[in-house]
Amino acid sequence: MFSAAIVVVQACLVFMFIHIIFRLLLQPKKQRNIDGKKPPGPSSLPIIGNLHMIGTLPHRTLQSLSQKHGPIMSLKLGKLPTIVVSSSETAELFLKTHDLVFASRPKVPVSKILFYGNKGLAFCEYGSYWRSVKKVCVLQLLTTSKIELFAPIRKEELGVVVKSLEEAAAVGEVVNLSKVLENLAEDIVYKMILGCSKNDEHDLKRLIHEALTLLGTFDLADFVPWIGPFDLQGLTRRCKKTSKALDVVLEKIITEHEQTANKEGKTHHHHKDFVDILLSMMNQPLNSQNHVIIMDRTHIKAILLDMIIASIETSATVIEWALSELLSHPRVMKILQDEIDNEVGISRMVEENDLVKLSYLDNVVDETLRLHPVAPLLIPRECRESITINGYYIEKNSRVIVNVWAIGRDPNVWSENVETFYPERFVNKKMNYQGKEFHSVPFGSGRRGCPGAQLGLVTVKLVLAQLVHCFNWDLPSNISPANLNMQEKFGLTITRVQQLQAIPTSRLANDA
Repeated sequence: MFSAAIVVVQACLVFMFIHIIFRLLLQPKKQRNIDGKKPPGPSSLPIIGNLHMIGTLPHRTLQSLSQKHGPIMSLKLGKLPTIVVSSSETAELFLKTHDLVFASRPKVPVSKILFYGNKGLAFCEYGSYWRSVKKVCVLQLLTTSKIELFAPIRKEELGVVVKSLEEAAAVGEVVNLSKVLENLAEDIVYKMILGCSKNDEHDLKRLIHEALTLLGTFDLADFVPWIGPFDLQGLTRRCKKTSKALDVVLEKIITEHEQTANKEGKTHHHHKDFVDILLSMMNQPLNSQNHVIIMDRTHIKAILLDMIIASIETSATVIEWALSELLSHPRVMKILQDEIDNEVGISRMVEENDLVKLSYLDNVVDETLRLHPVAPLLIPRECRESITINGYYIEKNSRVIVNVWAIGRDPNVWSENVETFYPERFVNKKMNYQGKEFHSVPFGSGRRGCPGAQLGLVTVKLVLAQLVHCFNWDLPSNISPANLNMQEKFGLTITRVQQLQAIPTSRLANDA
């Protein structure tokens, strides 16, 4: 079987080589790059283009290449023309000035399988359906009033975590903070989005991790479509398996809500959560310019999966990196604890209304997002029409990758110690993540910017403030702040290679 596959691949390579030569010989010169020069970039190979150059940490590889070829760089990923944006100035051009041109998403095989044909919010094409779905998600879950409404949930679940950490502190136990944060995020999401307590039978967290890994993997079939049927990386097989398992979980959640609504609906005491709201829209038409789209079960599952993935993974990852940096920089930890002590006192826990007074906390979070953006390359965009930017011609359907990891290290903006964790750089520089500030764009910007940025920031700041206020933290005896492993693992989100472990010591005057 393996030898037969080799013969097939060799035959395809020969065919592709002949096809390329034929096109180069017969293509009229007037059709080549008639609208201007394309952005500079590294030389590419036949068929695979620059895929061989991506590496295991693409955000770092692309940053290195952009330092040589410029902040608007052209790559060929398989047959796909790809533009990489790597500076704050060029990010503003793509995400603000010409946002509408780059507002769509490419049709990626992995997301198509996982999100029911890209019916969710994050990966669907730009258009009336996307606008309708975004409106539902924002109005029913992400407005300021909704975020405030969920405050008791965050307080309750965080209180449970603090109690468990106090027990660990009493015996000097080493705590796996990575798992603690993941579980906390999962508990909050279950109650906030799904309206119920976590059910271990669902095994949702493991499935979300697998989905994120698949979404962050460079799928060769996406860039060289003719190898798709061979499934050389096994991604299609893994996607279908994960999608099937996720569908079972989502179906159980939806069915449970339907049964609860049927039992309690007649009493008018049933509290509607996000799932109930989506179910109330089932079989109803959504706005569409071309044809009527009826909200069905697959639409609901895709939207729910979008919201769950975004909520569970992002907040926990940011907090994990922030704590990693604080443990590596005891000086910063001390300043942050002193600020909270002065504003909150040492006899009670932090409340959400305390957050507006904690300016150094804002600096710590901003610096964490600069150095460790959750999605280092954002979700790729697609060019909806040919356009010329800064004298460079970008053809329609080009894929656009915004390297926010590199933007956070742009030497033209962060000229001093760009690799150093130094929150003081934000003392006189208030970040705005609503599309008006491009020096750091961890949530993206424009039409496809993350609509849940405000909710994520509230959660991150509250949890981080609570953990450093309630506890002093020490690394295990064999690890010092200077040698804490900060290696990254690439995916759609970027996480630590090693899980973060530390020893808590209670520091409040009494049980708050």
